[in-house]
Amino acid sequence: MRVTSWFAFLRTGGALGFIDRVVGDGGAVNSRRRGWFGALMSSVWMAYMIAPIVQAWSDGERLRVLLAVATLIAYATLILSTFVIFRRRGATESVEDRPADPRLWPFLAGMAACTAALIALLGPVALPTAIFVAVAAIFHLPAREAGYVILPVALVLLFLPVAIPSLSGTPFWLAFVPVVIWVARQLGLRGEQLAELARRQRAELDIVEERNRVARDVHDILGHSLTVITVKTELAQRLIDVDLGRARTELADIERLAREALAGVRDTVGGLREVSLRGELANARTALAAADIAAELPADAQLPDTSHSELFGWVLREAITNVIRHSAARHCTVQVTATSIEVSDDGRGLGTSQESSSGLTGLRERVRAAGGTLTLSTPKEGGVRVRATVPA
Repeated sequence: MRVTSWFAFLRTGGALGFIDRVVGDGGAVNSRRRGWFGALMSSVWMAYMIAPIVQAWSDGERLRVLLAVATLIAYATLILSTFVIFRRRGATESVEDRPADPRLWPFLAGMAACTAALIALLGPVALPTAIFVAVAAIFHLPAREAGYVILPVALVLLFLPVAIPSLSGTPFWLAFVPVVIWVARQLGLRGEQLAELARRQRAELDIVEERNRVARDVHDILGHSLTVITVKTELAQRLIDVDLGRARTELADIERLAREALAGVRDTVGGLREVSLRGELANARTALAAADIAAELPADAQLPDTSHSELFGWVLREAITNVIRHSAARHCTVQVTATSIEVSDDGRGLGTSQESSSGLTGLRERVRAAGGTLTLSTPKEGGVRVRATVPA
């Protein structure tokens, strides 16, 4: 059995290099599984010792064989122990985040002693066993403490074949294997940490987006409903002494609007709120009539087929709310195409406070999320024009 028979195995860092990718972390059960799996996989290399042991036995060197077998058993026990006792606490926890366990050093010393004994008993074929001393340190110690083990192991692998002629067949690059494994290990841990950080940031952004969604929806629902309720309340007060029947109708509408607003808030919090252009046109017609504003709205039959019905519904709701609340307009016009909606009035024009209101800010966010643009302007004839345009 030659030393070169190890190389395909060692180029990938041995079986140890696959442990974290094969065994996931999911609490105590997976942690135990990680330890046992790593221990078993890291012991596969002992199969490479069978050939020299058989050869030594056939040569009549029974005592050397017995000593080598006993040493291998001791070495395997130490490796199993390190991966079971000192298994990692979690896949996303860097070894830098926890102090070195002083109990590991006697295990590493025992593995080093077994390596020296195997080299003396079996010759060059046993020299790569020193790598597993470094690997155990890499997997179970912080980077600096692991360096205290990696450096001596690398020096032994580099200079021992020069000092001992019988080991001269060992390639010099074998000394760099522990360093490569250490670098790969650190890069892997860093990648896991960055992936976990990205996941947490994504979760935080999702929370912020959901909070903003609820804030926009609650503002739009309550702002519109309360505006209409206010207008209808004022109208009902004026009608009490003039037309009691109509006043009662307005009060019934106020109650209905209040209940709808409450249900809308509940649906918004639960993510179930549905808005449609047809529904908002009907609401706009009722609200503008209550505010004594002449409305020029498209009939349902005139509405084009559009995939942006919900978005246009939100635009219409906010625009009509602002017309009733701020414009003092006498006339309001709504125009809808498959890719745009425009709401204009003949009121007092666009004020600075209205332009920067939270309702319009939320509306801009909605339109921008759909890839469109929202523009506010004051026509030559006065008033305000709100226009939302989306891609075809």
